[in-house]
Amino acid sequence: MTQRSIAGPICNLKFVTLLVALGSELPFLGAGVQLQDNGYNGLLIAINPQVPENQNLISNIKEMITEASFYLFNATKRRVFFRNIKILIPATWKANNYSKIKQESYEKANVIVTDWYGAHGDDPYTLQYRGCGKEGKYIHFTPNFLLNDNLTAGYGSRGRVFVHEWAHLRWGVFDEYNNDKPFYINGQNQIKVTRCSSDITGIFVCEKGPCPQENCIISKLFKEGCTFIYNSTQNATASIMFMQSLSSVVEFCNASTHNQEAPNLQNQMCSLRSAWDVITDSADFHHSFPMNGTELPPPPTFSLVQAGDKVVCLVLDVSSKMAEADRLLQLQQAAEFYLMQIVEIHTFVGIASFDSKGEIRAQLHQINSNDDRKLLVSYLPTTVSAKTDISICSGLKKGFEVVEKLNGKAYGSVMILVTSGDDKLLGNCLPTVLSSGSTIHSIALGSSAAPNLEELSRLTGGLKFFVPDISNSNSMIDAFSRISSGTGDIFQQHIQLESTGENVKPHHQLKNTVTVDNTVGNDTMFLVTWQASGPPEIILFDPDGRKYYTNNFITNLTFRTASLWIPGTAKPGHWTYTLNNTHHSLQALKVTVTSRASNSAVPPATVEAFVERDSLHFPHPVMIYANVKQGFYPILNATVTATVEPETGDPVTLRLLDDGAGADVIKNDGIYSRYFFSFAANGRYSLKVHVNHSPSISTLAHSIPGSHAMYVPGYTANGNIQMNAPRKSVGRNEEERKWGFNRVSSGGSFSVLGVPAGPHPDVFPPCKIIDLEAVRVEEELTLSWTAPGEDFDQGQATSYEIRMSKSLQNIQDDFNNAILVNTSKRNPQQAGIREIFTFSPQISTNGPEHQPNGETHESHRIYVAIRAMDRNSLKSALSNIAQASLFIPPNSDPVPARDDLILKGVLTAMGLIGIICLIIVVTHHTLNRKKRADKKENGTKLL
Repeated sequence: MTQRSIAGPICNLKFVTLLVALGSELPFLGAGVQLQDNGYNGLLIAINPQVPENQNLISNIKEMITEASFYLFNATKRRVFFRNIKILIPATWKANNYSKIKQESYEKANVIVTDWYGAHGDDPYTLQYRGCGKEGKYIHFTPNFLLNDNLTAGYGSRGRVFVHEWAHLRWGVFDEYNNDKPFYINGQNQIKVTRCSSDITGIFVCEKGPCPQENCIISKLFKEGCTFIYNSTQNATASIMFMQSLSSVVEFCNASTHNQEAPNLQNQMCSLRSAWDVITDSADFHHSFPMNGTELPPPPTFSLVQAGDKVVCLVLDVSSKMAEADRLLQLQQAAEFYLMQIVEIHTFVGIASFDSKGEIRAQLHQINSNDDRKLLVSYLPTTVSAKTDISICSGLKKGFEVVEKLNGKAYGSVMILVTSGDDKLLGNCLPTVLSSGSTIHSIALGSSAAPNLEELSRLTGGLKFFVPDISNSNSMIDAFSRISSGTGDIFQQHIQLESTGENVKPHHQLKNTVTVDNTVGNDTMFLVTWQASGPPEIILFDPDGRKYYTNNFITNLTFRTASLWIPGTAKPGHWTYTLNNTHHSLQALKVTVTSRASNSAVPPATVEAFVERDSLHFPHPVMIYANVKQGFYPILNATVTATVEPETGDPVTLRLLDDGAGADVIKNDGIYSRYFFSFAANGRYSLKVHVNHSPSISTLAHSIPGSHAMYVPGYTANGNIQMNAPRKSVGRNEEERKWGFNRVSSGGSFSVLGVPAGPHPDVFPPCKIIDLEAVRVEEELTLSWTAPGEDFDQGQATSYEIRMSKSLQNIQDDFNNAILVNTSKRNPQQAGIREIFTFSPQISTNGPEHQPNGETHESHRIYVAIRAMDRNSLKSALSNIAQASLFIPPNSDPVPARDDLILKGVLTAMGLIGIICLIIVVTHHTLNRKKRADKKENGTKLL
């Protein structure tokens, strides 16, 4: 065992001891929403700076949460309620009766209040990017939804809507309606409306009023102009995840009320489990019990907080460790870039450094001009000390001294801590850090940085980064580029368009093209960095062919940087750069390009990269995500590539996908995902994501992703139909993207422990199949799914195991004993390819099936699940459960039977008439042979 692996647990133990001692403080300090004594503490609601000041917005938010708290308390059977809520007020609002923020920021909010930038819809929704039972990212309300009381007719009261969305966010349940599939055929071959519970009643409505069901359905499809309108008065009490607007609905669907047959996301994502089953299986319910008595909980308390002046302090390691692997040079280059380009105007910035002791290098200085930025750059360290020991606490202490000189406290300030050394006494300053009210972003350099460095960031809500000792890595600049003010104002933040680096041989060149699309272009900067004594030869072409040379760049020979600012708005199109290495030895040449939005009315395309868990143990994989969007609209069909850099070894690149398979839960939601498990060794890993979108018609999705509260088109009351105003469309028109776009974003860092030394055995199974579908085609069943891989979603699995049952519980709890489907002739395809498999289900559809609870019923549905196996017989987790109707309807037999009777009757009547006619003809022929011709004529007439 290495010294690091021994020291890690010891340091962690010290941290745990301190955290236990400080446990009462943690729920309010960067820890997110916490459940304590049945009450939620720390819920953060943030209003975007682009929202105009309106005090009614604050009042309505308070009313919404207060109503939601009591509604949630009753819906969860006296389990949970909202106790303490913080509302983050934009700094642009002028009223000054708000408290000062600590670690709160817009980017950390659980609920955001903002417009959709050009769209006119008001659907509340929750962004869910993980699976069933997993927390979502945020709830989104528009200001109009919170201010326009007319919308409550369609959505229901705001408090009820909030509980619907909270269940999405906190417990990972999904919607129980389906606008795309408003009805389905049940096990009795009846056409039913998609709803939960099935006890909710209503009528079919055609264009001219109420109509029978059969008038609304043609060949099992809804006729255009038909809809189903629910009765305003109901007896059904469920479900909140279906229609929270109904006054009778006060609970979630449970095992007795859940509609397993409805084709909704809840059934698809949660394998037909009820919402209540998922909720009660959550950590919240495992660690809480219903409150005794009959009293309601106290109403929520609200704190209104607002950011003051933006204050940042750089806390930089200058110990002798920084002389290794060009660490100091990389720090100088990135810090200069941050001060000159990234940090926003009017921000107060100070600089501190440390080795075994801390030192203040620059007191707070407000950035109001380019000269202010240059002055701060002049205070950056230019040399390292001879000391090898470091004291991170001493550096942070000096940083707090710097920021406290502005207002007496460090509340709302930001520390950017950069270090390459280990500090066994780091835990000593943990109480100071927690009480400071400051957010700490940590950047670890090399493999010897303090193992618990990231705890400072985690506890204060900061970002975590890692910079490996790789000469051509641009991770340091990427880290500083990712650190923003956290206000949520995307129009003021810098967006990274390019980040690349290569080791270039003498007299060779680095050449590439970066696209400046029409949503960006203001304050555009090209940064070139190098290692040798002099700059490379730089040639830059703009889209019109204009050339920029090295002498057009502002060079800093000490830090080995060259910068070019494009005045005004950069020309949209392709910019091509060439860097010629004129030095006599190989050196790393790097290019970074940033810009800002060009139009305050059109949000730029952005990418946010992150991982599901930033600390894990082998063999658990890392799930990598990249949210690619414009405003809140997903961007589809982009090429998204993740680059993972370990402490030692070569970087690994991985294509992220938005295909609704493997690690990607929902298709076409703009969140590209993938499993990563190519672990080289224990330690830290750095993540960066590149996005490239080719010139084409825009592939913006036509709707906002996520789980939406249902908008009800109308109700029936006392026999009268009362229609609500039509729901506003949130679709967007396709627009031409002439040049495409490029984006780059750091995804921070993650750490892995327990990786075996040297080659390790196969421990990675195929990933779970999450998109299994079943469709009955006459007497056959057709299954379709996305192929998993040999290892999670990579490679090619060896075989499939498909089983079916007429009992849902049997296939859920006893898959191995369900009926096996013959798949011997079905070889899995490469991961990501759509599989289609058709078979004749050999299962009895006649007679009742005995259920585990002893009851019997006519079972006309079949449940199917699948799992994959690799060459070493490692099995994937059981897939989602698909279902289909195998019922041959009894009322279909009489239809052909009636036709047969009618046909037989007609033929019999015609036969009798023929016999009578024949008798008449023969009689007449016998009586009067002479008049045969006449009789023939009479016979013909009679016939």
